[in-house]
Amino acid sequence: MPFDTPLAEEIWDKKYRFRSASGEDGDLAGTLERVARAVAKAEKPAKRKVWTSRFRDALTNFQFIPAGRILAGAGTGRNVTLFNCFVMGTIPDDLPGIFEHLREAAITMQQGGGVGMDFSTIRPSGAPVLGVGAHASGPLSFMDTWDAMCRTIMSAGQRRGAMMGCLRIDHPDIEAFIDAKRDGARFRNFNMSVLVTDAFMQALESGDDWPLQHAGTPYRTVAARDLWDRLMQATYDAAEPGVIFVDRVNAENNLAGIETISASNPCGEQMLPPYGACLLGSINLARLVIAPFEQEAALDLDQLEHLTETAVRFLDNVIDISRFPLVAQESEATSKRRIGLGITGLADALIFCGATYGSPEALAKTEIWLGAIKRAAYRASARLAEEKGTYPLYDPAILDRPSLRSLDDETRALIRTHGLRNGCLTSIAPTGTTSLLADNVSSGVEPVFAFSYIRKVKQADGSTRDQAVTDYALTLWKSLHGDMPPPEDIFVSSQTLSPVDHVRMQAAAQKHVDSSISKTVNCPAEISFDSFKDVYLEGYRLGCKGLTTYRPNAITGSVLSTVDGVESLPVDKGLLPRAERLTGATYKLKWPPIAHAVYVTINDTENGLNTQPFEIFVNSKNMEHYAWTLALTRMISAVFRRGGDVSFVAEELQAVFDPQGGAFMDGRYVPSLPAAIGRIVAEHLGHTDPARDVAHDTSASCCPKCGQKALVRKEGCDTCLECGHSKCG
Repeated sequence: MPFDTPLAEEIWDKKYRFRSASGEDGDLAGTLERVARAVAKAEKPAKRKVWTSRFRDALTNFQFIPAGRILAGAGTGRNVTLFNCFVMGTIPDDLPGIFEHLREAAITMQQGGGVGMDFSTIRPSGAPVLGVGAHASGPLSFMDTWDAMCRTIMSAGQRRGAMMGCLRIDHPDIEAFIDAKRDGARFRNFNMSVLVTDAFMQALESGDDWPLQHAGTPYRTVAARDLWDRLMQATYDAAEPGVIFVDRVNAENNLAGIETISASNPCGEQMLPPYGACLLGSINLARLVIAPFEQEAALDLDQLEHLTETAVRFLDNVIDISRFPLVAQESEATSKRRIGLGITGLADALIFCGATYGSPEALAKTEIWLGAIKRAAYRASARLAEEKGTYPLYDPAILDRPSLRSLDDETRALIRTHGLRNGCLTSIAPTGTTSLLADNVSSGVEPVFAFSYIRKVKQADGSTRDQAVTDYALTLWKSLHGDMPPPEDIFVSSQTLSPVDHVRMQAAAQKHVDSSISKTVNCPAEISFDSFKDVYLEGYRLGCKGLTTYRPNAITGSVLSTVDGVESLPVDKGLLPRAERLTGATYKLKWPPIAHAVYVTINDTENGLNTQPFEIFVNSKNMEHYAWTLALTRMISAVFRRGGDVSFVAEELQAVFDPQGGAFMDGRYVPSLPAAIGRIVAEHLGHTDPARDVAHDTSASCCPKCGQKALVRKEGCDTCLECGHSKCG
C-alpha cells in the first residue's frame, strides 16, 4: 500500500510504525495487519481470522482511520492506552485531593492519554482557607501546576501532551480565566473552555446582571453583556477560550440518567463524565465518492453503511484490548462502552460532488451522509448487543433520549428488542495527523484550510522544518485534469469562508452526532471584530454544543502559512547578516537561589515593518554559570539569526527543569534559571503581559522557597512567616 505523499510516509514512519528489538512494521500494510490482528483478538478464536481480514480491508486505502493511539499502540505489547483522551475525576476543594488528582493526570499522560479537567470546584482566589488562617490562591494557580506537569511528562520522552481546562461562567475567577491566554507563556499545554449555562445565555439576551458564586456563596455580580464581550475579545485576540454549552450537553446526553458532564477531552469532541474515556475512529468520506468531479458524482451509501458496521465493531473491540491508566477509567469505559465514531474528508467529498462548503446543498448532503452513519451505527450496536450483550448499565429508557427519538422506526424496534452494546456512538474528532497520513484529506468536518500551504514540522531537536502540503482534492483534480484551473466556486477554503459558514456546517453535523464535534472556526487575521463577535452566539442559536475559533495573532502566531503553489518552499538563506546598528532591551532577572542579579539583553533587527530578535546575551557575576550561559546564548542567537518564527525558543526554555529545584517568581513556580530566561524571551516577543515586569525583585514579598507572599524583614533577615525560610544580609 504505497503513500501518495512524502509527508504521509514520514508521519507513518515517525508516529505509527512499530519498531522493537525483535523487528518492525516493514511497511504500512504491516502496520495495518498488526492493528487488525490485535483488535480481532477480542473476538472468539474461531472468528478472529474472519474479522482480521474484514478489519484490514476497512483500514486499507484509509477508508476507516482509527485514532493515532490505536495505530501506534495496538498489537505492540507496550504499556500504553489505546484511548485518546480522558476527563479526570471531580477535583475536591482541598490540598491533598487536588494533588492526588494531579498525580492521576500525570499517570494518565505518561501512558499516552490526554486529559480534561473542570477546575470550577476549587474556591476562588482570596477566599479564606479555614483552619490555617490563609487565603486561597484560586484555580488558575493550580492550573499552573498541571501545566508544569505536562511539560515534564512531555520532556521525559512522551509525545506532546494535551489538556483541557474548564471553568464555569459563574465562577468568581472567570474573568482571570478568560484573559489567561493573553499571556503567551502561560498555560501553553492547555486548551481552555468556558462552561456556559443556559441561565447565562438567558441573562445575556435579557441584558441582566450575572452573579458570580462558588459553592452557594455569592461573591459579586457583573453585567452579563460585559462578561460576554470580554470573552469574545479574548478569543479574537488570543484564539481562546472556547465555549462549552454545558446544560445542552447534559440535556442531550444519551446517558443523562446515570452521569453528569462538566468537562471535555482536550479537543472538545467528547464531553465526558468524571473518569470518562474517549475512543475515536473516523470514516474517510473522501475515499467513498464515486466518479469525483463528474455530474453523477455521489457518495457510495452502501459502502458507507458497510464501513460503519465494521468500524463500530472495531472500536467496541478496542475497549476490551486496551490498557487503562487508572482503575476508575477502566470501570467507566467498560460499564458504558462509549465510542466516538466520526468522519474525516467531508470538505473533499463535498468538492468531489460539486457542493460548496457552507452552501444549502452542502448542508443537505452533510445531513444525509451523517444521518446514514448514525442509523448504521445504532443498528450495528443493537446487533452487537444481540451477539455479545448490552453495555452493563443499559437502560431501555435510553430510547427516550433526544438522539434516539429521531431514529427511524425500524432501528428503534431493533434497539427495543436487543438493546445497545454502546451507550454513546458518534463523535467527530479533529483528525489532524491521521488526515495527513491519509494523503492530506480535509480533516474532520473542517473546510480545506488551504489547498497548498507550508506546514511547520517540529523536529526531534526542537527546531522546525517547513513542509509543503497539497490538499487531497487538489491533488486528485490535477491527476485527472492536469493544468486546467479547478472551479473556484467549489474549491473554497477557510481563508475565504465567513464564520457563519463554519457554524452552519457544524450545526448540520451536530444534529446526527450524539456526543460533540471538534471544530475550529478559522478566520483570517484581517477579519474585523464586528464580523467575528457573534460567532459563539450564532453557534448557541443553531444548536452547537461547543465552539472554538482561531485567528492568526501576535500571541499565538500561526502553524500553517499559505503559499501560491506547493513548489514554492522558502529557501534557507543561512544566517542573517548583522546590521550596523541594533536596538534592544536589557532585563534584570533576580533569581532567588543566587545572590547576584542576572542581566539578559536581547537585540532586534528590522524585518520589514516589524522587528525580529537577532541576538541574546546573558551576564552574571556568578562564574558557575559562565560556560553554559555563553553556550546557550550563542545557540539561541544562531536560531534568531536564521529568521522566521522563533517563538519555540521561549517555549523550550520554559520547559527546562532543574533537578535541584526551581524558584517562585511573581507568585509562580519557575522550574529553572533557563526557564526564567525563557520567560524573558517570551515577554520580549510579546507573548506575555507587557505590564508585568520580569526584572523586578520579588524577594521582598514572595518567599523563594514556598512561593507565598509572606516574606518580611526582621533584624536584617528576610523571614517567611509561612514556611520559616530565612536569609540574612
